[in-house]
Amino acid sequence: MEIPVEQPYARAVYHLYVIRHPRRDALAAALKERKIGTLVHYPIPLHLQPAFAELGRKKGDFPVAERAAAEILSIPLFPEMTDGQAEAVIRAIREVAPGLR
Repeated sequence: MEIPVEQPYARAVYHLYVIRHPRRDALAAALKERKIGTLVHYPIPLHLQPAFAELGRKKGDFPVAERAAAEILSIPLFPEMTDGQAEAVIRAIREVAPGLR
């Protein structure tokens, strides 16, 4: 599993908090069982979006982007989130993610 990393030259605004896991759908299902909602905000890489079809790119042209799109999962993060709620999300991910390798 991968989590976002801030670079020394930039600061994230965390509009979304997106993690990556090779078994994203299984992780989302396991979190749903624990009443933790998740979303996949950008499931299709840019080169496969209909808006860019005229560029003639096909599946396989950008494997890193395709892999990222297949692994990304937005987990709950919002201003009103309490420390307890955040800890519950973290705890659930730590409990279920390792078993999904």
